[in-house]
Amino acid sequence: MKRVHLCFLSGVINVTTLAISATSSTPILAQAPAPERLPSFEVASIKQNTSGDARTSMGARPGGRMVVTNQPLRDLIAAAFAMFDSRLLVHSRILGGPDWIDSERYDIEAKASVEFQFAPGGPPRDMLLMLRALLEERFKLVTHRETHEMPIYELVVATADGRLGPGLHKSDVDCEALFAARRAGVAPPPRQPLEPPPCGLMGGPARTIAGAVTMQQLATNLSTPVERLVIDKTGLTGRFDFNLAWTPERLPTTAPPPGIPPIDPNWSRALHRVTGAAWPQARAS
Repeated sequence: MKRVHLCFLSGVINVTTLAISATSSTPILAQAPAPERLPSFEVASIKQNTSGDARTSMGARPGGRMVVTNQPLRDLIAAAFAMFDSRLLVHSRILGGPDWIDSERYDIEAKASVEFQFAPGGPPRDMLLMLRALLEERFKLVTHRETHEMPIYELVVATADGRLGPGLHKSDVDCEALFAARRAGVAPPPRQPLEPPPCGLMGGPARTIAGAVTMQQLATNLSTPVERLVIDKTGLTGRFDFNLAWTPERLPTTAPPPGIPPIDPNWSRALHRVTGAAWPQARAS
């Protein structure tokens, strides 16, 4: 059995949250005093999506375009402030606002005057700032930050000598050069099945594969399956490749998906005693 030698410690931390409220049935808030000056899109179209489809998407496109499909407004607010957490965490970190920011969904097509500057670790920052400006303009969004206490996990190295498991490999990929090539219009080489994206992560409910990502990116990605904010306390610098598979404790069917091992109840109960919350068995190869 191969393992990534990392583990979670439970704890409590003061986390900055985003507070919003409503002054009328249409806007979210009135304009705040002395707002931060933000870049903006040249043109933008926002339409309410009433399809009833559960699928959503948001992404940058060539030519400085942003395309959003079927997103609730709360999720758009979270993206605008770079809160890429699970939906449960987003609800705990964005406070207030009318009910319709969760029930109503929107499609957005917007274009900037320049190409977006991609960088490792997430969507283009300039696109997110433009989205924030768009929400402030069209929905009269105003926010303020508050500090609240909430439970967290810390991601730490499990071994006393700092030795890494065989499933975690240091990467020598130059992500800055890769993103510079993308900005220049150079297409990335084709990937094989289950090959991780360069300088990114992909996966589903029981697996995450990554190529040249930081421990901070891993911690952020793990926040979704554990439904709690994960803070990187590994002290590991640089970028890593890994293939992480685990057994979710809640599966849509009674049998695990192909290739996913069964839950180890003894392992789960032992971890429950340590952390106060059961964590699915984790393996890497």
